[in-house]
Amino acid sequence: MSFIWYIVIGILAGFIAGKVMRGSGFGLIVNLIIGIVGGLLGGWVFGLLGIVTMGILGNLLSATVGAILLLWIVSIFNKPTSL
Repeated sequence: MSFIWYIVIGILAGFIAGKVMRGSGFGLIVNLIIGIVGGLLGGWVFGLLGIVTMGILGNLLSATVGAILLLWIVSIFNKPTSL
């Protein structure tokens, strides 16, 4: 059951990150997928920094930060090139 919670939290984080990163979002479905992957990234980054999050809100915070970070990184590499 906890795996399902991680997916739900990742989806919420992707939605929040898409709203925070206005103009950098890639549509609802892609933002939700980025939220799930960003949850892993956020947990890893928080672990490197020694920050411990507990509970649903703590996990949502770390997943949202990870999703925002991932959206920012993807938007850097997704800049359109002009000819």
